[in-house]
Parts: sequence; C-alpha cells; structure tokens
Amino acid sequence: MSSPLAPDPPPAHWSPWRREVHEVIFGHETPAGKAFDVALILSITLSVVAVMLDSVGSIHDTYGRELQVAEWLFTVLFTVEYVLRLAVCPRPGQYARSFFGLVDLGSILPSYLSLLLPGSQALLVIRVLRVLRIFRVLKLAEYIGEADTLLIAIRRSRRKLAVFIATVLVLAVILGAAMYIVEGSTSGFTSIPLAVYWTIVTITTVGYGDIAPATPTGQALASVIMLLGYAIVAVPTGIVTVEMTKQRYAAPRHCAGCGLDEHDSDARHCKRCGTPLDMSP
Repeated sequence: MSSPLAPDPPPAHWSPWRREVHEVIFGHETPAGKAFDVALILSITLSVVAVMLDSVGSIHDTYGRELQVAEWLFTVLFTVEYVLRLAVCPRPGQYARSFFGLVDLGSILPSYLSLLLPGSQALLVIRVLRVLRIFRVLKLAEYIGEADTLLIAIRRSRRKLAVFIATVLVLAVILGAAMYIVEGSTSGFTSIPLAVYWTIVTITTVGYGDIAPATPTGQALASVIMLLGYAIVAVPTGIVTVEMTKQRYAAPRHCAGCGLDEHDSDARHCKRCGTPLDMSP
C-alpha cells in the first residue's frame, strides 16, 4: 500500500493536464513540485497564524474582518487543493482515508461548520498537522521508520512501565493521605483526593503552587516527596533506554513463520507461532 508521501505513478491513459497536475502536487522531486510544497507549507503556516491571532481579543476587535477574509481565502485555496489531490490521485479512496487525506479534509471542514456552529472555526488549528509534509520537502520521509525503534522499546517495556506507574499511584495515595492528616483543611488540603492531586503534582516536579503545606511537619513531608520525585522521574527513562540499547546492539531475531521481530536475545523459538529462530549471527 502506497503512502501519500510517495503515491502511485499516474496511469498511462490519463490526459496530459491530469498528469501534469499530478506531477506538481505529488512529484516532490521536480522543481515545480518543490515550489508547490514550499508555497503550501507557507500558506499553512500563515493560515494557522491568522487563526491564532483572531483568538486574541484586541487583535480581533481591530483586524477581525481582515482575518476572517484571510481565513476564507485560505479555506477556498485548501479546498481547491484537496479536490485536485482527489482528482489526480490514482487511488482517491485510499488517499481520502489515509492520515494526510483526513488531515487535509479536517483543515477545511471547520470553516464550513462555522456557518452552522459559530466558534468552530477555532478547530482550524488542525491545519498545523499539514506542516508534516515538510518531511517530503526535506527528503526525510525515509527516516520516519526510525520511530519504530522507540515504539518497540516502549512496547517491550510496557509491563515494567505498568508496574512503575501502579507503584507511583499507590505512593501518591499513601503520601496524599498522610499530607491530608498532617495539614488538614486549614492549609487547603480539604480532602484526600485533593491531597493526592497535590502529591502527584509535586512528585512530577510540576508544582503549580495552588496548594502548599504550612506546618513544619507538612513541609518536611513535602521535602521528602520532592526528593522522591527526582528519583521517580528518572525511572521510566532508564527502563526505555535499556530496551533501546538492547535493540540496537542485539542482532535482529526475525521469525520466518509469522514475521515477528520482537524476541528476547536468548529465544530459540518464536513466542507467537513456535517456529525455530535462526541462531546464526
């Protein structure tokens, strides 16, 4: 199945104009295709900036009409572009259901919905996702697959991460209950759930400051929780890093039966189908 970043070539029976438009829209290797991509990314950026500026009250009061005109100009432009993509794509249905196809459609629908539901035009910020096409312009599409390394490492660590998160939640409940007992409602800890919320905020080193302990005992307990937070934050990073290191230096263990690649370094049979694994280095 082809990707919107590398669509199928146009069929031989297509008319010249359709082939030329296809070359401009999807042919990122040609000068015309590169110019189209750069102009598209600039238009997307300007349209997102216009939507963001329109949400500022003072700017909206002064330039609201101009920003609304600009918004509709960009909407018409992107609508024409979307229709052209469907017209010159060898498999328009596949493109329309793809990630970029759905993003392209989602970038124009809010403007039309705003005619029925005022305020929904703020959803136009989804257009910023279209900037992902810069991967095609900069020829970085082949590196997108490198994200699989991180995803595999996280998937292999999911049990350890689950145990870690469960442990943190248990600690948050215990420490939150202790803080509720020590401080009480006079310091803002009006309930155990609120104290647990404060504990989670403190452990993650976010520290909103909306609630703070006032007694010496509570401050001492808070100091312990803060120090504990620094240690806790480093744990999931270490877990995932270990898995990434194993994946980088271990030879790939590919199953010839079902194609699964995720196997332990000492595995001799596939954990999914039982097929013997190739033990050669």
